[in-house]
Amino acid sequence: MFRNRATKIIATLGPASTSEDVIEALHHAGADVFRLNFSHGSYEDHAARLTSIRRIEERCDHPIGVLLDLQGPKLRVSTFAGGSAELTAGAAFVFDRDPALGDATRVCLPHPEIFAVVSPGDVLLVNDGQLRFKVTATANDRIETEALVSGIISDRKGVNVPSAALPLPALSEKDKKDLAFGLDIGVDWVALSFVQRPEDVEEARALIGGRAKLMAKIEKPSALDCLDEIVALADGIMVARGDLGVELPPEEVPAIQKRIVRQCREAGKPVVVATQMLESMIKSPAPTRAEASDVATAVYDGVDAVMLSAESASGQYPVEAVAMMDRIIQRTEADPLQRTLMNAVATRHDATSTDAIGAAIQSVASVLSVAATITYTTLGATAFRVAHERPDSPILSLTPNRAVARQLALLWGVSSQETADAKSAEDMVEKASAAAKHVGCYQAGKPLIVVAGMPFGTPGSTNLLRVVWPE
Repeated sequence: MFRNRATKIIATLGPASTSEDVIEALHHAGADVFRLNFSHGSYEDHAARLTSIRRIEERCDHPIGVLLDLQGPKLRVSTFAGGSAELTAGAAFVFDRDPALGDATRVCLPHPEIFAVVSPGDVLLVNDGQLRFKVTATANDRIETEALVSGIISDRKGVNVPSAALPLPALSEKDKKDLAFGLDIGVDWVALSFVQRPEDVEEARALIGGRAKLMAKIEKPSALDCLDEIVALADGIMVARGDLGVELPPEEVPAIQKRIVRQCREAGKPVVVATQMLESMIKSPAPTRAEASDVATAVYDGVDAVMLSAESASGQYPVEAVAMMDRIIQRTEADPLQRTLMNAVATRHDATSTDAIGAAIQSVASVLSVAATITYTTLGATAFRVAHERPDSPILSLTPNRAVARQLALLWGVSSQETADAKSAEDMVEKASAAAKHVGCYQAGKPLIVVAGMPFGTPGSTNLLRVVWPE
């Protein structure tokens, strides 16, 4: 299945998209990668969805990527007598370690890490920032605050502390179990939530052990202080605007999104923009004009993928949401201004043969009208580099490794196919031409650029660029 667009779509699966028929409809509507959100659902649910995806993959004869999104450490208040309490702006409210049921004056906060770092003047956010509390005094087991807004506080609502880097590992015990399960069933990417420091990425990578690609989610302000290091360590980055928008003023999020996307583009790392992209389509068959512009903005910036969350997981119009995102991307990429804006950011080049070949592709394509760029890759590095050159022509990646083919489904412009390594230069040309015809990116009279490494099948040996004129 060759998409008539370069920017990829990630669709989250959930109650509205559990059946195999719906998942297949989502794929045909435009979903390139499916997200399994381990904040919700049972292992049985996720395993069944992945099994369905693999059956659909066989029927479509096209690799489909699967992204496991770990929940990360969740900080929550405890419970209240009656399930909730009403708060008034200006009233005193205490967070303490007492396990007794809460009321309108206090509640248990069972997280000693918060008590260890907050100080007077800090603000605690509850329920995605709908409730705000200014810290007035602290003790070992007591945080005294003033409620800044009126509202209802209820059982188990989440707590954010935007002004402090909490001494919490990015991987909770639940995450470690979820990760082991996901790797066992064969996910292709792992999204690490609430990354705060480079060490979080290193810990997760050690546990993954090369069995999947690692995507770091940027949703904590503290991660921005060491963004360069996190980008360098991760295989990809997700701009997770949900929690990022809770912990930072809304007016700061657009500039931060631009900064993260630019750094990833320059570093040659895949970048995904996520959260609330077509939020109104949870309940409406059409998005707002602002939401359509939000998706288009990410495409103009040259992101690798945009993601749907509740729109496809629990919304009333999951297939329509994917189809709408597909149409917005196609229309935006058809605008000549899109490539001009995207190319305003250039990928940095290292002194390697792979980077030299990637840079040469653009030079060749500027002289010849190329039908497609075809890469032979063992571990995916060649396809990663070529994709982040953002060539004018489609990219077809050929690999003998099915897992790699699935991982590449997330990359900008890449259509991947599992195929045996070429045995000779002539075999390489023959396989490349046949694959281009098979996926639909062959055009009579137009050449193909073929990128490979000699000797064939040797990882990291990209050293060949050949222009092929198919018969």
